[in-house]
Amino acid sequence: MLEKRQFYINGQWVAPKHAKDLEVINPSTEQACAVISLGDQADTDAAVAAARAAFPAWRDKTLDERLSYIDALLRIYTERADDMAATISLEMGAPIDLAKMAQSAAGAGHIKTFLRAARGFAFERPLGEHAPTTRIRYEPIGVCGLITPWNWPMNQVTLKVIPALATGCTVVLKPSEIAPLSSMLFAEMIDAAGFPAGVFNLVNGDGPGVGTQLSGHPDVDMISFTGSTRAGIAISKNAADTVKRVSLELGGKGANLIFADADEKAVVRGVRRCFGNSGQSCNAPTRMLVERSIYDQAVATAAQVAQATAVDLAEREGPHIGPVVSAAQFDKIQRLIQTGIDEGARLVAGGPGKPEGRDTGYFVRPTVFADVTNTMTIAREEIFGPVLSLIPFDTEEDAIAIANDSPYGLTHYLQTQDPARVKRVASALRAGMVEVNGKPLGAGAPFGGYKQSGNGREGGVWGLEDFLEVKAVSDWQ
Repeated sequence: MLEKRQFYINGQWVAPKHAKDLEVINPSTEQACAVISLGDQADTDAAVAAARAAFPAWRDKTLDERLSYIDALLRIYTERADDMAATISLEMGAPIDLAKMAQSAAGAGHIKTFLRAARGFAFERPLGEHAPTTRIRYEPIGVCGLITPWNWPMNQVTLKVIPALATGCTVVLKPSEIAPLSSMLFAEMIDAAGFPAGVFNLVNGDGPGVGTQLSGHPDVDMISFTGSTRAGIAISKNAADTVKRVSLELGGKGANLIFADADEKAVVRGVRRCFGNSGQSCNAPTRMLVERSIYDQAVATAAQVAQATAVDLAEREGPHIGPVVSAAQFDKIQRLIQTGIDEGARLVAGGPGKPEGRDTGYFVRPTVFADVTNTMTIAREEIFGPVLSLIPFDTEEDAIAIANDSPYGLTHYLQTQDPARVKRVASALRAGMVEVNGKPLGAGAPFGGYKQSGNGREGGVWGLEDFLEVKAVSDWQ
């Protein structure tokens, strides 16, 4: 079993002030694969103090100087990409092929995109021709507490750490205590890249502990958090006393609007996207809204895709889905599947219990419900598992109303061959992102949502701006 009790503070791996061990569980086996320590207030204070002390010198480096460190980090990350994929697969159960092609690769992709965005960003610019001596400056906000989730570890770590460092901020990272090993590997890469002491710090801990200490800390200027809406609300309340900036990427309940003129692969694509990463993605299209004239066929197709979806160990190669991350997550998904049955949704694939032959591990049967109404619990709550709900609609207006009838507004999906409809519906959907006909958003597009899906945007220039203050200066000659 891996021994990973140390924290990375002020350029050194240090022992916790008071040991508090926590086992990291391999979700494929339900056995401990590592042990970490959870930090307490003294550890948090030491990391924040290191970041605060390092901030002036890091802020005052030129952009090229800061980016040279990130260039070095990218080289090291690329060299160790397979190590990162194996670590993510071990700690949170992503199948190894997915861990290589998407989980680990997302980190490298974001580093490259932020390097490009930063080099093209005007950190100093004139207000306009009407005011030639008024200057607008974008300056780093300061010390940033970064709290990241377990479901896409490097995707979220790089979406926060890289723009913060590029803009001149210093950081304290608290990764999920459920899947902390990839972030500790990332800290090794930061160390190997030679970043100055205190610029990047890592303290493991849970939400009520280190998470709360960071969000309420008077010397932390900003919190960037990805996780549940419930936790985001708690963080916002705790941060309010110090009036720090809070950027939140929270839950989702994505609607996938499939019109009768959609391409023939739309339903299959939608089911697979829902089940990807074992359904553990905030932007998963978990509500499939289907025009009534093709609804029965869509139900049959969705059931067939679910029944054909293999479930297997994370370490094995292949296109299967792996386990969900923990016993708590498994129990929550089982409860919601049973709730769907109890509330009258029609189960057409999967259901409660584990897949055949998978008695050990947190494995969930790929599940499809038909004849769901948007008032049912499974249509309202974020399940975070491989569970799809199909809902029929009659008109375009009906589809838009159902999609928008949600406390969330992260990503919606649209399948139609009518360009005019694409523009009408995409404009009417209350979400931060709309993916059309299976085409992904471009690299550097802003990631974030409306309503209880959070605030702020990650990725590209928007991700840089999240970590910057705006200053206006007059009489700039």
